[in-house]
Amino acid sequence: MIVKQELVKQIKEYFNLNIYETKVWLALLSRGIASAGEIAELSGVPRSRTYDVLESLEKEGFAIAKLGKPVKYIAVNPTTVIEKLKSNTVRKADENVKMLADLKETKEYLELEQLYKTGIEPVKHSNLSGAIKGKANVFNHLKDLVDNAKREVVICTSASEISDKSRIFSSLFSNLNKKKIVLKVALSGEEQSIKKINGKFKINAQMINVNSRFFMVDREQILFMLSQNPKEDEDLGVWINSGFFVNSISYLFDKAWGK
Repeated sequence: MIVKQELVKQIKEYFNLNIYETKVWLALLSRGIASAGEIAELSGVPRSRTYDVLESLEKEGFAIAKLGKPVKYIAVNPTTVIEKLKSNTVRKADENVKMLADLKETKEYLELEQLYKTGIEPVKHSNLSGAIKGKANVFNHLKDLVDNAKREVVICTSASEISDKSRIFSSLFSNLNKKKIVLKVALSGEEQSIKKINGKFKINAQMINVNSRFFMVDREQILFMLSQNPKEDEDLGVWINSGFFVNSISYLFDKAWGK
């Protein structure tokens, strides 16, 4: 059986299989039903390994063992395989989320919190700064900053970013509203887009003719981005925890906000 190496590589990655599992599954799909010996010949996988690989694929739902002797295996429809993998992924994700949520109730978590406080409290604020890479990490850090806000949050970004990340910002805006935190949102972009955002999120964002992306919390911390429209894994943010520095930025922002 001649199979393009690119297909083998892609299927291996998509279905999280090793190279032998990928070759055996493709061989089985090409025959529909086959014995271990036939699969070994078709796939090029050593016969001694083919038995183990077929058993593994059977356990994962990629194949079904046919009753009778010699033992043969039946290929499972790829659509069925995908649906099963989707269900398993969702189930495992739910289990992991529950485990992480329950973790906060354990004594081990309390010890982690204590270790963090012990280590962070003596550190000078001027030393609390760093680079944060990747959009997921940037927004996770932003969420943490906003969740700990006590008085005010300032958001300066583009209308398109708010729209593209509507679920994230909807949650942020909702939490700030519940906590009665002062929220100032300055957006670049088309006026009509900003009006839609104000109506959708029940906020009062103002238009600003500055292409900038930064978030300030309580005039003590700031997270600002170094690019406007980066790729998912190329976003880079700089976080600074310094009242002296952030107050300077706040002063400039207030001037623009007042205009």
